[in-house]
Amino acid sequence: MALREEGPAHGAAMAAADALGARGEAHVWSWRTPERTDPDDLPLLDTEEFRRALSLPAERDAAAFVRSRAAARRALAGLFGLDPREIALGRRDCPGCGDGSHGPPKLVVPPARLALSLSRTAGCGVFAIGAGASIGVDAEALRPVRTGATSDPDLTPAERDHLRELAPGPERDAAFHRIWTRKEAVVKATGLGLSGVELGLLETHPARGGPVRITHTHRGRTTAWTVEDLRLFEDVAVALARPAGPAAHGPVHHHAHP
Repeated sequence: MALREEGPAHGAAMAAADALGARGEAHVWSWRTPERTDPDDLPLLDTEEFRRALSLPAERDAAAFVRSRAAARRALAGLFGLDPREIALGRRDCPGCGDGSHGPPKLVVPPARLALSLSRTAGCGVFAIGAGASIGVDAEALRPVRTGATSDPDLTPAERDHLRELAPGPERDAAFHRIWTRKEAVVKATGLGLSGVELGLLETHPARGGPVRITHTHRGRTTAWTVEDLRLFEDVAVALARPAGPAAHGPVHHHAHP
C-alpha cells in the first residue's frame, strides 16, 4: 500500500502537504458508518488493521472500524492526488511512555509532517488532518444524559454549575456532550489520551460558543489548545483541538464522505 518510488505523484503530494502546513489549516471529513462491512473498504486496510477488524465480535463495530480506516485513506488520497492504496498510516510514539503501539496516528506515506486524528461514535466517523505537530478530534452521538451528570467528578466546578443552570432536556444534553468532546479532543491532541490528565481539572468553558482556549498540564508541562465545536451532524457533537498559536492558525475545511 505504500509508494515504492518517489515519482512525480509523490513530489506533488509533498508539495500539497507543505502548502497546507504553511497555511496553518485543517481539513475534516465526516461520514455515516455502515451496518455491514463494505467489501470495497477491505483492500485499503493494512495487515494489522485487517486482523483487528476480524477480532471485533459485532458486525456493526467491525464495519465502523473498517470504514474509518478506509475513509481516512480515501480522504488523504483525494487531498494529495494519490491512489488510496498508496497511503500508509502508522503511529507516533506515545509522548507519555514512549510506546509505539498506542501513540497518536501518523502519516507514513507520503511522509508529510502533518497531524492526524480519528474518532468514531454510534452512527458516524470523523477524520481530521492539520498543520502543526498535533490535532485532536472527538465525536459523541447526542443522547440523554443521566440524572447525576451534573455531579460527575470528571467535570470542573464551573462545568457542573453550567449544567445545573440548564433544565433537563436537549439543551443540557447538548451542553454535556460539548464539554465531553472538548475534553476528549484535547487529550487526543496531546497524544496522552485519558490517562494523561485528570479530566476534572480540564476546564472547557462550556458557556462560551468557541473557539475556546484550553490548557492541559502533564508532569509539570502545560500546553495550550484552541478548541472549536463543529456542526457536522444534527445528532452528533464534534470538537476539534489544535495547538494555540501561529502553527495552526488557518481555516478548517469541511468535507463530505470521502
